[in-house]
Amino acid sequence: MKLLIVDDEAPARQRLCGLIAGFGDAYEVVAEAENGEQAVALCSEHPVDLVFMDIHMPGMDGLEAAAQISRQQLPPAIVFTTAYSEHALEAFSVQAVDYLLKPIRREKLQAALEKATRLTRPQLQKEELEEAWLTSRYRGGVQRIALSDVYYFRADSKYVLVRYKGGESLLEDSLVSLEKRFPDELLRIHRSILVRKVVVSGLEKNAEGGVQLLFADIEDRLDISRRHVPVVRKLLNGG
Repeated sequence: MKLLIVDDEAPARQRLCGLIAGFGDAYEVVAEAENGEQAVALCSEHPVDLVFMDIHMPGMDGLEAAAQISRQQLPPAIVFTTAYSEHALEAFSVQAVDYLLKPIRREKLQAALEKATRLTRPQLQKEELEEAWLTSRYRGGVQRIALSDVYYFRADSKYVLVRYKGGESLLEDSLVSLEKRFPDELLRIHRSILVRKVVVSGLEKNAEGGVQLLFADIEDRLDISRRHVPVVRKLLNGG
């Protein structure tokens, strides 16, 4: 795998090169850049599979450079490296494979390299076209959640709780924005709940006479508002 390291500080580039060298011949640093402009040019001139991109740089920063690189015909994967955790949400907005906080730890770097290795450039392009991702703040950090892992979204105060295969997390998106973004995948069953259509398995009445929605592989039960029951029945009947 051919790598490009982008950082305005030479010691940071040297340290990262040294860490990468410790993983053997599978990874080759073919070029270094000290700013975003150089990074964009190098990606245009040389075949690169993965870019380690610092975010905070003078001139064109890493986010803008990554956005320009992503528009190339066969863009490399991007792993952001920065000391500023508040940039994480922005980093994932440009489809970064991973996000590493400085000082970079060897085990975190290894995990990022292995993840990028699984996603060759054609695979990454295919994933970006076919898979949708959500970004959540989690225990002081940031995580990506695949829409295909989601069961439902529920409004929770000023946030939205997402229930997915890995558990629960909070999103800063609104239900309205999610509904507009994924109109074919989501169904509103309550003013405060959206569900993924493909994971709905059935309905049942509760003790109070209301109707609840069931899932095949989790025990969660969600109340369906009366006016939305016909729409859910239609979905279950193949409509």
